[in-house]
Amino acid sequence: MNIQTKAVHAGDRKKPGPQTPSTTPIHLASTYFYDTTEHLDKVFGQEIEGESYSRYSNPTNTALEELVASLENAPGALACSSGMMALQVALMAALLDRRKSVLAANALYGASIKLLTQVFGAFGVEVRFVDICDLNAVRSAAEEEKPGCIFMETISNPLLRVGNIEEVAKIARAHGAALVVDNTFATPLMVHPIALGAHISVHSLTKYLAGHGDVLGGAVICDEEHLPVVRQLCKTLGPNLGPVEAYLAMRGIKTFPMRMERQCRNASRLASWLVTHPKVDRVYFPGDPAHPDSATVSRMFPKDLFGAIVSFELKGLTEQQQVFEFMDRLKLIVRGTSLGDVHSLLLYPAMASHRDLGFKQRLRLGIKENLVRVSVGIEAVEDIIADLEQAL
Repeated sequence: MNIQTKAVHAGDRKKPGPQTPSTTPIHLASTYFYDTTEHLDKVFGQEIEGESYSRYSNPTNTALEELVASLENAPGALACSSGMMALQVALMAALLDRRKSVLAANALYGASIKLLTQVFGAFGVEVRFVDICDLNAVRSAAEEEKPGCIFMETISNPLLRVGNIEEVAKIARAHGAALVVDNTFATPLMVHPIALGAHISVHSLTKYLAGHGDVLGGAVICDEEHLPVVRQLCKTLGPNLGPVEAYLAMRGIKTFPMRMERQCRNASRLASWLVTHPKVDRVYFPGDPAHPDSATVSRMFPKDLFGAIVSFELKGLTEQQQVFEFMDRLKLIVRGTSLGDVHSLLLYPAMASHRDLGFKQRLRLGIKENLVRVSVGIEAVEDIIADLEQAL
């Protein structure tokens, strides 16, 4: 079944009685009981299917998890309260029975770096960063570190590098490590990390999947090996997404492939326009034929789908206040710290996503003070371009 059809139908149409609801209802109960205690006992013992307590499972969440897993052709998923919570659960599941060492891409979302260094690091997990696009460097680091987990983003935030998931997965498996991939920027429309050899795929549901700026949520998508571990962590830690948010996420996903296709087209046109603008110093976009990872992009991404994020450097702007003034002139594009919404958003990494890394660390990562990131929406691309033109 095509992903466009799965997005509309998967997870829905459960039959609770003689009637069948056309969409999954919102189940708000925290506790469930049965006609007999014996029946409840068998549910607790997992001898028969059923609900007992919403920290363990909830029918609305279960429907969303079935839907998200189907989008990536994976065995199962867990819906979490945020993308960062999903990443924490994924890393814990990867490290539970392995050496407490993470080999991570050196180009990551700022909060992911903080999670690794300040949270996992504080609990004794060793963390080493490597250029995930340099396979020889990854092999060498994996040989030295013998990591329990390798972590990367499909498309890095915010400079849009693209690592070869299939080859990194081979390196991970050769050393008994679990490969965790944050697939938020690429989405299941473009990439299925588990099919490429990853063990766990992570999404911020807040972004392209829900897509309307009204849901905070995340998802952990697992292979068969790690699904029981993730479910047990859910029961123990309680990272659950609320059922109302699960319902809204399902509603958003129904139009996700259609939205994402348009956003990718708009991003390609915007990137082509920005390249020619005299006030733009450099454009970062995976669809650029001169992109440093173009070979991986052409092999891993579907034709003409390169994601919907475009980053660019503003020529001649050397101070944050100058960037602020440019942003304040925007009239259509929203100045907000997110991405993947139906409306276009512009973010300043030095102020938001990578603020806590500090000036020198950002520069080491290639994130200059004049870099901005656009999450391209579904508006008419001519209007997006016109807004940037007048602001520039």
